[in-house]
Amino acid sequence: MPGRSITPDLSTLKVWFLIGSQELYGEDVLRRVDEQSRTIVRLLDEAPQIPVEVIHKPVLTDTEGIVTTIREANDDPEVIGVITWMHTFSPAKMWIRGLRTLQKPLLHLHTQANIELPYADLDFDFMNLNQSAHGDREFGYILSRLGIRRKSVIGHASDPRVATEIGAWARAAAGLAALKGMKVARFGDNMRYVAVTEGDKTEAETVFGVAVNTWPVNELAASVDAVTAERVDELVAEYDASYDVVPELRAGGACRESLRVAAEQELGLRDFLEEGGFHAFTDSFEDLGTLRQLPGIGVQRLMADGYGFGAEGDWKTAILVRLAAVMGAGLPGGASLMEDYTYDLTPGQEVILGAHMLEVSSNLTTARPSLEIHPLGIGGKEDPCRLVFTADPGPGVVVAMTDIRDRFRLIANAVDLVEPPADLPRLPVGRALWRPQPAFVTSAQAWLVAGAAHHTVLSTALTPEVFVDFGRMAGVEIALIDEHTTLPAFERALELETTLRGGPAPTGIA
Repeated sequence: MPGRSITPDLSTLKVWFLIGSQELYGEDVLRRVDEQSRTIVRLLDEAPQIPVEVIHKPVLTDTEGIVTTIREANDDPEVIGVITWMHTFSPAKMWIRGLRTLQKPLLHLHTQANIELPYADLDFDFMNLNQSAHGDREFGYILSRLGIRRKSVIGHASDPRVATEIGAWARAAAGLAALKGMKVARFGDNMRYVAVTEGDKTEAETVFGVAVNTWPVNELAASVDAVTAERVDELVAEYDASYDVVPELRAGGACRESLRVAAEQELGLRDFLEEGGFHAFTDSFEDLGTLRQLPGIGVQRLMADGYGFGAEGDWKTAILVRLAAVMGAGLPGGASLMEDYTYDLTPGQEVILGAHMLEVSSNLTTARPSLEIHPLGIGGKEDPCRLVFTADPGPGVVVAMTDIRDRFRLIANAVDLVEPPADLPRLPVGRALWRPQPAFVTSAQAWLVAGAAHHTVLSTALTPEVFVDFGRMAGVEIALIDEHTTLPAFERALELETTLRGGPAPTGIA
């Protein structure tokens, strides 16, 4: 049945909570360590900001126990990461072998069982039991010494800020796990002569675990041709019930057959993707084979159901759209292919109008989209059907992925979506209007100097923090543009990143 979501239920995923101590303190202290850590785990597991299950594990007091537990976490497909807390003093050398073995993301929680100090009753028994203030510093040292990528969160587990930061990390870990084994189907190649949609697909599988391969467009066309009329009838009826259909596309309208073609394409696409186990796909208006339309509404609806998509063969953006869909699972808002299209340059009121030819996901709006048909002007095919709407106002983030010769770079810009100051009756596509942070000029300067792409994923469900966490745990450079960005600091950060990664220096023509 059309409309089946492939976005995972994050509540079925797990993170293990690992507690460090040592045998030195005796059984009574270790028992209390275990009890207090269970309280911390309960607070985290019940926090609505954390979408995954937090699992308490027995207190770790020696190297063999640490290695065994971490290997078990590596081997459990439901475990997407581990949280560590050194409740007492856990000598860090006994963590080396385990940390060297770890293959999942790590979050270091720097907390303690109590919030306030019991000053009047404070004795050294209390000090011995509650000494994460220096136990976690010992652990932080060995993480830095070994070069272990991690996120550090500081504060009591009951603090909503702490839960929010852990929740962002958990969503990023879920996204990273979803990329392992992800398959992208490319129907045709990328748009001719375009640079930024090219890229190293072998490196994508090495870094992210994503397999990107190409299938002839006419194999997709064969899947479309195999769709039965009965299934088309069912989907067209769903269109009629779900959207404001323009008269020419309604039953008896002059273009009703075009809507049936669009429905047939959606069904054929779904069949192809489901049978092949694909999570994302690309197409190109320059290579449509025997397809009668450039797919419009079908692509929009597939993105709304959690599939990644990149236009003009842009497989990197297809990965990002799928990643954002997974990381934003269960949150209000959505994720979609987007393109920085044109500007309003009114001084002090600059905004960016984002859109694409057809393929913007309707999960960016809570309003009822209009289902329309219009000429495309390129591609040489029949007029395509598409959903027309404006994205809801509110916070968002646009993210691009580019190849910087020797590595991938993610560029994320925090934005504020706004209502258009006037209607857009002659713009028949899904679109969004936003003010980039910290301001238009700085944002655009930073975007250009970073070499960021014109294709992006726009997420109205996620904060930039989730993408920063993802970049850190994936070992991928990420450049953040937000309210705190200044161009000199941004440029210095890019230069430092290039130096640290041993990349080539920029070159020019004398």
